[in-house]
Amino acid sequence: MSYEIIKSLHILSVISWMVGLLYLPRLFVYHSQSQIGSVQAETFKVMERRLLKAIMTPAMIASFIFGLWLIALNHGLVYEVWFQIKFVAVFLMAGVHGKFSKMRRLLENDDKPLSSKAYRIWNEIPTVLVIIIVVMAVAKPL
Repeated sequence: MSYEIIKSLHILSVISWMVGLLYLPRLFVYHSQSQIGSVQAETFKVMERRLLKAIMTPAMIASFIFGLWLIALNHGLVYEVWFQIKFVAVFLMAGVHGKFSKMRRLLENDDKPLSSKAYRIWNEIPTVLVIIIVVMAVAKPL
């Protein structure tokens, strides 16, 4: 497979992953405001589970597979400062994914440990990280 095809698949995977990372905490906001046991709360549980398990996690795995494949084809990237910053931001994004997974499990068990405001704040973290990732990958400022 050509480098451009792998890069395209990597970008598509990242887009799919990011859509979920931006939407899931928004669902958490609404879920945290719903009454435990209500039809609405149960619907949010299904939506959150399907989004995480059917879209986000496979997209994250594909992002890492294609990203590592690209590194294998162009291993000189690891010596670039912009790439190292991007790499750290990507691993932080994976950590956010894990945190969202834990938040989903708590909400699924009718445990609402965070306020809707806290979920709104968590909603901004993937945005900040994706800005860093895109700027590093496109502008290569360092």
